[in-house]
Amino acid sequence: MTDHDTVPYADLPAYPDEERIARAKSFYEAIRTRRTCRQFSDAPVPRAVIEQAILAAGTAPNGANHQPWHFAVIGSAERKRAVREAAEVEEKAFYETKASDEWLEALAPLGTDKDKPYLEIAPWLIVIFGQRRGGPNPGDDKQNYYVTESVGIASGFLIAALHDAGLATLTHTPNPMKFLNEVCERPANEKPMMIVVAGKPAPDATVPTHALSKKQLDAIASWL
Repeated sequence: MTDHDTVPYADLPAYPDEERIARAKSFYEAIRTRRTCRQFSDAPVPRAVIEQAILAAGTAPNGANHQPWHFAVIGSAERKRAVREAAEVEEKAFYETKASDEWLEALAPLGTDKDKPYLEIAPWLIVIFGQRRGGPNPGDDKQNYYVTESVGIASGFLIAALHDAGLATLTHTPNPMKFLNEVCERPANEKPMMIVVAGKPAPDATVPTHALSKKQLDAIASWL
């Protein structure tokens, strides 16, 4: 191994096993209440909440610590409208010509369609870009590594942080998404990965019953 600078590993709390189990269970009980929201309120949410959630996302593990992501936060009505209009063009094509019957059948219990009013109603849209090139320092122009994996983990951190702050979220991935580079004024070599819609749920918001079904532990884990 080559020589490199280090600092001591941060001290972790010395919990007894019983407390570790309790804390793990407590986190599960909190995060299991997260639901995708499709009916948002236009009630304002302080920018500081979004800033802290993005800072949390920026701590995610990533390839070579190049942190190959950019979070473009849209709050203006004009830009949110532009995102909605462009996204609905792609969604119309998806539902009418691109999606297979099997895919549409899978989506049917969720009640989704080409109309995406929440893109204009929610106070914040967070567009997450993956950076093919960059590096750990501003102005770097180096190859980034494991971009998709790194951005995926950071996105999970972001959603968890927003949920912990008491906000509803939705992940939206229109395809193709290159229009987001123009709306967000991002360079062509950055790839838009998803939009995270964030805000308070509408008073009459509902959740599809189908979304409540989650696989049990023995269906998602094995012990070897």
